[in-house]
Amino acid sequence: MSQAAQDKQAKLDQIKADIIASNVCPDLAKTATQIVFGDGNPDAKIVFIGEAPGKNEDLQGKPFVGAAGKFLNEMLEQIGLSREDVYITNIVKYRPPNNRDPLPDEKKAFLPYLQAQLEVIQPKIVATLGRHSMNCFLPDLQISKIHGQPKRIKIAMKEQPGEVLEIVIMPLFHPAAALYNGGLRQTLIDDFAGIPGVIRQLT
Repeated sequence: MSQAAQDKQAKLDQIKADIIASNVCPDLAKTATQIVFGDGNPDAKIVFIGEAPGKNEDLQGKPFVGAAGKFLNEMLEQIGLSREDVYITNIVKYRPPNNRDPLPDEKKAFLPYLQAQLEVIQPKIVATLGRHSMNCFLPDLQISKIHGQPKRIKIAMKEQPGEVLEIVIMPLFHPAAALYNGGLRQTLIDDFAGIPGVIRQLT
């Protein structure tokens, strides 16, 4: 790992420690096995963001390790990337009971920590997986209408007031949804195939 990546990893570890120390969403933390903070390259050009950990993630402490994670790995391979090249996280860092959707208050509580992660990593692209994740960045849009269409946004940085983080949001359907819907599966694979072109344009 390069020095830059090591420095970023140390900052990410600190954010994780802050979540635990601040007792964010104590009710969720109580029913979860452990925090699922994020995984991958801390110096990645692309960050994937899902909504919340499921059962497998909760047990292993890593995001996207179940069937949806396997599908995500396959799609990464198809565009010449691996999990080691990208960073993967969720908005909510604890598994909601019985895999229910995260509540608005839970997402709100974790958003500052997600922003802190993005400020450290400073990716070029944020690929949102599913509508919950997309709506954190593009609140008034529908995933069925804008999936696969890159949208440039600016985020006011908290760590460096006055500075702005420019990111391209790539809204994608959630791999879990695509697993159970053949038509959606191909749509997601096609949208995924557009990622390398967006990276090339930005670099």
